[in-house]
Amino acid sequence: MGEMKETTYRVAGGHDIAITEVGSGPAVVFIHGSGPGASGLSNFKQNVAAFADAGYRVLLPDMIGYGASSKPEGIDYTLALFTDTLFDALAQAGVSEAVLVGNSLGGGVAVQMALDHPGFATKLVLMAPGCIEELPVYFAMPGIAKMVGDFTSPDFTVEDQKKLVSNLVYDPSVITDDLVAERYAVARTQPKDVLARMRTPNLAPRLGELPMPILGFWGLSDEFCPASGAQRFLDACPDARFMTFNKVGHWVQVERTDEFNLYALAFLRG
Repeated sequence: MGEMKETTYRVAGGHDIAITEVGSGPAVVFIHGSGPGASGLSNFKQNVAAFADAGYRVLLPDMIGYGASSKPEGIDYTLALFTDTLFDALAQAGVSEAVLVGNSLGGGVAVQMALDHPGFATKLVLMAPGCIEELPVYFAMPGIAKMVGDFTSPDFTVEDQKKLVSNLVYDPSVITDDLVAERYAVARTQPKDVLARMRTPNLAPRLGELPMPILGFWGLSDEFCPASGAQRFLDACPDARFMTFNKVGHWVQVERTDEFNLYALAFLRG
């Protein structure tokens, strides 16, 4: 794998946005989901090498409120805030077009960015993308209900962190102590507003406006985003295909790493 570049920071909307890069070639931007301790690298560290080795410039941003990026308090964390600051940071990094790879909230950000900036997203790879249901639907999902309740309690512990990350997968044996520790270190720096004041719209009525090829993945044991959402893309989008996996949770790219890398790279080459 190409040597991991030093993380760089771009000021976007008055906030620092951290982006880690590896490899060179056409840009592929991996956009992480939400949750306590989330970051670009902790979501996608098992996928980076395969894409860099295949000849792509892999960018791993930490969205506002996450990872090593700014974490302001006292604001609403809206989809526009996530999308606009990330797009500005990518533009400063010299990215004029890219494949956007988004998981959960990151999938919603990828869709919003593609809608806001026609021609920027050449293809979309989406893993259980969010922002295609009304907000109450998501907060009623068992994984999100547990996540918000535990994280907003005053004494969020490393054991709570392990339990929450384990909820992202069907088989908790894939969750390592190192991953838990990495995410807990970030979670301790996050204000409660990151989750308590998240505001995302339902983009389902606009999915038909996405002209680019779309590849999607969904675990049928997902406790965060209902797998029925795949049908929304298949019904509305002109060029979409989705793969579903039994006995897989919210993190297809973690639980089925080799398959995800294989199918996604074939899609990019195609």
